[in-house]
Amino acid sequence: MQIGITGASGLIGRHLVDKALRRGHEVIAFSRTPSKSIPGCSMRLFPDTTSPSDPSHPKKVPDFSDCDAIVHLCGESVIGLWTTQKKRRIRESRLIGTRLLAEGIKAMKKRPEALISSSAIGFYGDSGDSALTETSPAGTGFLAETCVEWEREALCAPAERTVLLRTGLVLDAKGGALSVMAPLFRLGLGGILSDGTQWMSWIHIDDLVGMILFSVENSDISGPVNGTAPWPERNRDFTRMLAGQLRRPALFHVPAFALRVLGDFSRELLDSKKVLPGVATAHGFPFRFPELAPALKNLL
Repeated sequence: MQIGITGASGLIGRHLVDKALRRGHEVIAFSRTPSKSIPGCSMRLFPDTTSPSDPSHPKKVPDFSDCDAIVHLCGESVIGLWTTQKKRRIRESRLIGTRLLAEGIKAMKKRPEALISSSAIGFYGDSGDSALTETSPAGTGFLAETCVEWEREALCAPAERTVLLRTGLVLDAKGGALSVMAPLFRLGLGGILSDGTQWMSWIHIDDLVGMILFSVENSDISGPVNGTAPWPERNRDFTRMLAGQLRRPALFHVPAFALRVLGDFSRELLDSKKVLPGVATAHGFPFRFPELAPALKNLL
């Protein structure tokens, strides 16, 4: 199968390209800088969507010709201080990028067999101790409302079937949240956030890319799919296991008010999301790392 991957040079994209090629697929990598080659892939342009939209400089529609399936991963990272400009980039990169994706698919002579469009468990908002599955309603707040609009744009694309991959906290040794957390914990600066009772829904990078390809290859999967491990952890337990794996104490306790320097992003750190991978489990997806301790041991 020939798979087009937007955001192919990003954290998830790099792993996905490698695994897709090893599985015998051909990969067309879409990037803002297609002149930078990715080994084993042919390269095509995906427009830069992080700059403000300008009607006088319309974005070029990407060329998805010959793609049997498309995986859409583009989007500004949500990690960091949520200034007004940062929030604008988060929202526009997702909505404009997915709108361009839909236009590119509409221009294809033959519809792709599958579109796997990235979303996030931020869709659900704060759920307390309630377990969430793909049938749970949307929450409130900036990220939840952005995810709702993001998914709506993806559903405008005329693919044979569309999967909305609601990704949780992706764990990888060389990027994402763990690459920020691990150095702090190694210095003994790790600690529980607020009272530590909030649920964290995570997934090992290998399981996430495996779930993406599982969704590409299984024609009976469509609609929302939670990209999370089956065993979420409370923040206090996540902190304890991460500190234990690194053989360091986690003595600090970070009060909620201290996180407000991050703006609205502090809400994402303090909200509780107990998100379960109902669709993946029902379809028999073989998790390599369903539990956190072995996942951390593998990565660290």
